[in-house]
Amino acid sequence: MMKVSYRELEQAIGYRFKKKPVLELALTHPSFRYENPEAKDDNQRLEYLGDAVLSLISAEYLFNNNPDAREGDMSQLRSRLTEDRKLAQIGDSIGIGKFLRLGRGEAKNGGAERASNLADAVEAIIGAAWIDGGARAVNKIFKKVFIPELDELQGAAVKSNPKGDLQEYAQSQGFGIPAYETIETAGPEHDRVFTVEVTACGKTWKASAGSKREAERLAALLAMEELDL
Repeated sequence: MMKVSYRELEQAIGYRFKKKPVLELALTHPSFRYENPEAKDDNQRLEYLGDAVLSLISAEYLFNNNPDAREGDMSQLRSRLTEDRKLAQIGDSIGIGKFLRLGRGEAKNGGAERASNLADAVEAIIGAAWIDGGARAVNKIFKKVFIPELDELQGAAVKSNPKGDLQEYAQSQGFGIPAYETIETAGPEHDRVFTVEVTACGKTWKASAGSKREAERLAALLAMEELDL
């Protein structure tokens, strides 16, 4: 069997493995093991380890770099960073799919793009890095791959409560509490579209969405953008 080079993947994650077999194991899907008797194991145990390690490294980073953050805020960010959907996105961005060792059936059925396979492999690589180089190795990968994602999540979190931010600004400027009014409801019952108008700081903005709550949030965002908040 031709020897596979993992140089491209190692560059993408920011860490070069000393023990290539442990990286290869992290990329070995159970379907490959079932079809190849010479494969003694798959990546499921490494996934288990990687899940725990990633949770720890994420918690440590958030604790050290957000001294004013509350426990609930840090827990929410860690959860969003380590959820399967985000891990699958990360796996896709670093090109894990083309390195996965899959059984023929799994490969034929799109296993290299399957979100669950990508997420599992990311966690397995974290577990493999822990075995290969301990916390230092995992922190290299975390810095290269996860911190940019975390920065993006934190940036989004800043604007996650535009209604509250708009109210705070309006009151600080001597205006009353922003008023929200549903001015139109359209579409069939199973696919309603709500248009909401918000009046704040002497001006009015409106937005539409599939729920009143989301329409209010979008209207508040429009207000904040125009008010340059």
